Amino acid sequence: MDYEKLPERLVDLANDLGGRPVLFLTEEEAVHVVSRARDELAPLLRLRFGSHDAMLALTHKDGVQQLVDRHGLPIPGACRLREAADLTQLDALRYPCVLKPGFKHAGYGARFKKAYIVLTPAEARVLFDQISPVLPDLIAQEWIEGGDDAIYFCLQYIGENGQAVASFAGRKLRAWPPQVGGTASCIAAPEVDEELGALTEGFFSAVGFRGMGAMEYKRDTRDGRFYVVEPTVGRTDFQQEVATINGNNLPYAAYCYECGLPVLAPRPMPPTIWREPVTDRWSQQVQGTHPAFAEHKVVDAYWRPSDPAPWLRVMWSRVWQRLARAKPRSRQ
Repeated sequence: MDYEKLPERLVDLANDLGGRPVLFLTEEEAVHVVSRARDELAPLLRLRFGSHDAMLALTHKDGVQQLVDRHGLPIPGACRLREAADLTQLDALRYPCVLKPGFKHAGYGARFKKAYIVLTPAEARVLFDQISPVLPDLIAQEWIEGGDDAIYFCLQYIGENGQAVASFAGRKLRAWPPQVGGTASCIAAPEVDEELGALTEGFFSAVGFRGMGAMEYKRDTRDGRFYVVEPTVGRTDFQQEVATINGNNLPYAAYCYECGLPVLAPRPMPPTIWREPVTDRWSQQVQGTHPAFAEHKVVDAYWRPSDPAPWLRVMWSRVWQRLARAKPRSRQ
């Protein structure tokens, strides 16, 4: 998709719909483009962001590191790597470390893993030499001990006054790839809702962020503390629906808030697991069965008898991809 044309398309859509519809974004690149065009779009759409500078800082790993340090939240030590001279900083870190891109980059994603666990400064240097011609902006961060199920997150919608309109805490169960990948399955974590809700709301309010956001934490098995991993800002999170199936529909709460309607309180219910079926199966094959699956209801990310369209679309996409791979290439 050509994101640079997104503001123009949103203007056309808003004019067709009328009534200043509420805008929800799902991609980080779209957040950057829409944030820059906010003055043009605000008369036609209901949208809420922090300042553009804050949005840029919160979508870059080094910007997050500096903001979190400045506001006193616990975060592992890290260093930014942009050129060969920066590599000397690697010696000051505690290993193992995670090496990852400073920001989302299509060229990086096409060739490299989401993140790499490195055991020594030498390993990090080798990877920097391989990656820097594609993306010379990496961050090395000290590893937080614990498995995938030590990763927690707090999803929030922050209103104009800096307070959370809605908040939900969850916990990963499995990730793909394990240890460094995206969410494959997760569940509500009401036992930490108050603690993580206060930490996240306080941070977002302090840095001037408003709108749809989330913060990921990891509980270190060595000291039991929560450490910041990374935020998501200006858009819904991949596992956002886990809140909805657990009685807390954040997008609807945001819609009601922006339209001046009453925001309904969350519905108390037993914790339910949200699962992306393919990646969760892959992760289970590597890591084995998680006990939570025997104790709680599981909801598929796509299949619902009352709304089969998402599942049908996913299945069609997979069939199309297989047909495309099987199609013989034309001879030159």
